[in-house]
Amino acid sequence: MNWEMFINLEQNKSYYQALTIFLENEKKQGKKIYPSEALYFNALKLTPLEKIKVVILGQDPYHGEGQAHGLSFSVPDGVKIPPSLRNIYKELASSVDGFVPPESGNLTHWAEQGVLLLNAVLSVEKSNAGSHANQGWETFTDNVIKQISETQSNIIFLLWGSYAHKKGRLIDTTKHHVLKSTHPSPLSAYRGFLGCDHFKSVNEILLNKGENKINW
Repeated sequence: MNWEMFINLEQNKSYYQALTIFLENEKKQGKKIYPSEALYFNALKLTPLEKIKVVILGQDPYHGEGQAHGLSFSVPDGVKIPPSLRNIYKELASSVDGFVPPESGNLTHWAEQGVLLLNAVLSVEKSNAGSHANQGWETFTDNVIKQISETQSNIIFLLWGSYAHKKGRLIDTTKHHVLKSTHPSPLSAYRGFLGCDHFKSVNEILLNKGENKINW
């Protein structure tokens, strides 16, 4: 099984056909949807199933102009770094030797090293956070998580915030690592995310397995 086969199987299911109708209707009404349809599965395209080392779960794509590009927490080059990602960089700078916060918020280089940057919902209406929740995307991405849990081993899942914590039920903790903290958003980062040492822990786990660490 690879992601292309997985996506084809899911797209034949009734929930996904209902999701497709919803998205088509939104577009017919003239609503602006982010990211572009070509980027819905960007996380899966950049991080093949058998190459995954780490999964970072997000909730919803960014809903501002030019922000979303199919990777959780990430924005394209040239786009202002969002507050949650600033806190992610702050945590990296305090816990990973030699990390200097970059001027870009583009995390594509993480994805290419085996960090799956997966949002639970893969599209959103412009300026309307959470507008595509409960339309089918969660079923799709829950099945992504289950597929990883069932077919891979020793994957490190980073679950930040209560929404991500609920996804822990999909993960077989007897064969995977699950690290939890509060969300990196300014509302909660100081209640546990900053100082969680997740990025340092990820590299320690990988090195103990004899694998290359992530160059954050």
